[in-house]
Amino acid sequence: MSVQVEKLEKNMAKLTIEVPAEKVEKAIQIVYQKAKKKISIPGFRKGKAPRQLIEKMYGKEVFYEDAIDELLPEAYREAVDECEEELVSRPKIDIVQFESGKPFVFTAEVAVKPVVTLGEYKGVQVEKVPVEVLDEEVEAELMKERETNSRTITVEERAVADGDMVTLDFEGFVDGVPFEGGKGENYDLTIGSGSFIPGFEEQLVGAEIGQDLDVNVTFPEDYHAEELAGKAAVFKCRVNSIKVKELPEIDDEFAQEVSEFDTLDEYKADIRARLLKDKEEDAKKMKEDAVIEKIIAGAQMDIPDPMVDFQTEQLMEDFAQRMQMQGMSISQYFQYTGMTAEQYKEQMKPRALQNIQSRLVLEAVAEAEKIEITDEDVDAEFQRMADLYKMDVEKVKEIFSEERLEDMKKDLAIQKAVDLIRDAAVEE
Repeated sequence: MSVQVEKLEKNMAKLTIEVPAEKVEKAIQIVYQKAKKKISIPGFRKGKAPRQLIEKMYGKEVFYEDAIDELLPEAYREAVDECEEELVSRPKIDIVQFESGKPFVFTAEVAVKPVVTLGEYKGVQVEKVPVEVLDEEVEAELMKERETNSRTITVEERAVADGDMVTLDFEGFVDGVPFEGGKGENYDLTIGSGSFIPGFEEQLVGAEIGQDLDVNVTFPEDYHAEELAGKAAVFKCRVNSIKVKELPEIDDEFAQEVSEFDTLDEYKADIRARLLKDKEEDAKKMKEDAVIEKIIAGAQMDIPDPMVDFQTEQLMEDFAQRMQMQGMSISQYFQYTGMTAEQYKEQMKPRALQNIQSRLVLEAVAEAEKIEITDEDVDAEFQRMADLYKMDVEKVKEIFSEERLEDMKKDLAIQKAVDLIRDAAVEE
């Protein structure tokens, strides 16, 4: 197999790939062997018709398309391995020649990794991110923990009050006619949550258990169901039960129940320390992002559009996988949000470009600083992963191929580059 590389404008390249005629013949024969079982020719049992006869009846090109599919992926992979350029997009394939007895020739137009010319990357000035934990933030965390440790009790001797959790039956009517989706039984509703139509929950305040009452509301003009938007409605309701949330007192006893500390002051100090650590990590990340952004602004690189498209597709695939893990297909997500795949792609392009720019400048910094990854660095990363996934470190090593190991080393070099530029940055 031969590969010729032609440099094009804006970091694009055209690969002309030629596959020997004997491989073409072998691929056609493989396709014939697979296809003949499905082909019926008068005078021959199914699957027994000679290739020459099938080609005579249907044309000698009958197996060409499948033979191309058989040959092309492996031929392109081999060409990528032979090519000295680092290719960074999906190829645009054009078939030049495919014919029995002749070499298979095709071209692949593909993006090449851009060369980066760095500007200033050490001593970059960035705005200092203040790190401070306010008393109000500590109190908010206490309130969350208090909410988590609350208990629900049933109330039977009073009417509905704001903040109560009620169970009710209801049916809605517009002009005396019930409407679709307007009926519910034993529905749980927290009064004051704002989860129902404006004005609905407030009218339940004061209702007794078992009492029937009418709730009069008007649907908002922008209501999602157009047939109800702006219309007056009456909901016939009955409250079946009332529950309230009982919150524990915030004192030393509470601290002992929810933490390892004996006093509330000790517990608050621990909350403050944890919040401070989180804020310090956030500030560190914000500083890194700010430094990288400035380095990108000072660098020169010509990023080809197909490279951005490829990164965008990868982001979309990652998002689709996350949606699938949550039990929703990407098509369902688009249906619910009213967004098209093309709109989402356009929305993701700026992020894709940012990812590419960040990676390229950090790789350039790693190269400029001659950052090397030692065996100790690799072992430490394997141990970190083993701890994270609660696996034996040797088992983790076993699942890493040579290619994955090289990717890990590149990522570790990138992280060292991030540490270098962050620590060298000047905070104003």
